[in-house]
Amino acid sequence: MSEEGTPPAPSAWIHLTGRHRQVLGRVCDVGLALVVLLAAKQYDVESDLPLGLLMGLCLFARRQYPVTVLGAVLALAVVQFALHDPSGPSASAPAAYDVAVLFAMMSVVHHSRDPRMPYAAGAAVLLATGAGTVGIPAAGLERFADPETLLYFWGLTLTVWLTAFSLRTRRLYAESQAARAWHAEREQEHRMRLAAAEERAGIARELHDVVAHSLAVMILQADGAGAVLRKSPDMAETALKTIAATGRDAIDDMHRIVRVLREGDQGQAVDEVERRLVTLDEIGTVAERARVAGLTVDVSVEVGEGRLAPAEEMTAFRIVQECLTNVLRHAGAGAKVGIELREEQGTLLIDVVDDGAGTLAGGGVDPHSGGNGLVGMRERVELAGGTFEAGPRLGSGWHVRARIPTRTKR
Repeated sequence: MSEEGTPPAPSAWIHLTGRHRQVLGRVCDVGLALVVLLAAKQYDVESDLPLGLLMGLCLFARRQYPVTVLGAVLALAVVQFALHDPSGPSASAPAAYDVAVLFAMMSVVHHSRDPRMPYAAGAAVLLATGAGTVGIPAAGLERFADPETLLYFWGLTLTVWLTAFSLRTRRLYAESQAARAWHAEREQEHRMRLAAAEERAGIARELHDVVAHSLAVMILQADGAGAVLRKSPDMAETALKTIAATGRDAIDDMHRIVRVLREGDQGQAVDEVERRLVTLDEIGTVAERARVAGLTVDVSVEVGEGRLAPAEEMTAFRIVQECLTNVLRHAGAGAKVGIELREEQGTLLIDVVDDGAGTLAGGGVDPHSGGNGLVGMRERVELAGGTFEAGPRLGSGWHVRARIPTRTKR
């Protein structure tokens, strides 16, 4: 059977579990004990019925203690043959109720967890029957079988042993399949939890990028409009238009994310939807809005058109957008920002540097801000297989550097 093939389904009785399986097992035990007892009742010798009864009672423990049961039944068989005396027997030997020995051996082969026990049980029964051809005078056992009868006993023993071993193999196979299915189910659940966590992280990144950047621009524009409303209505009007445009773009982005959540993934994650909509051209738009908000922004993009995959363009845009958001929040109007994107030897290099509007490094950073923007940028870059660095510059300002391997489009 190939590894990719579907294993055959076990028989229906193997699937019995719980109470039904226990009841069926007890019924089988009772049936085997009755077979032994009825076989013993056929004999008129005084010890046959007690010996048969004891052997039958031993079989009730054959599932829990198969090796012990086999030892007890063999011991009773030795007593049976020791009591057998041709001149005046106290027990018949051999007798039909000796089938209990085969039942006990079958239980060891089928139920024992030790892989050596099936072979030991078979060898013990074969040796016991083999001793009957020569007898054991020291133990009071007389010879009871000739070689022809011995071959019959051995053939019957091997037939029962092979049948039990086949059932054992089938049971172990069914158990292994059940264990494999259980582990596969646990692994599937684990993968689903990881996928859900990754999806939640992706949604959180998108929401943070959209909301944080848009609100930062809108707040600064609103503050600026309020400051110049009376002195320069034209500047206030420009600021209000920027607020409206930023808000509309933010609403469009939110609608795209919500649409994905409502319609289900359909094989697409939130990031994959955004990647078809965001390109490097959008960097100019967010840079212009940052300029209107009071930043001085220099942008240098040295990446040929069509050289990056959509995922790489989206990642680069989100990093630049988040950097401008952080400058607006922590440095404010008047800060100078330099943005440089270039491709070198299959790697997209992103460098964003600001002067912090003259504020000492770290002085404009709110220690309680949580740093979600930096965490989101780092996660994006690491998901793309790149490296990310961010930290204060000597003196004032902040720098962000990202290196992303590219799948250059031909």
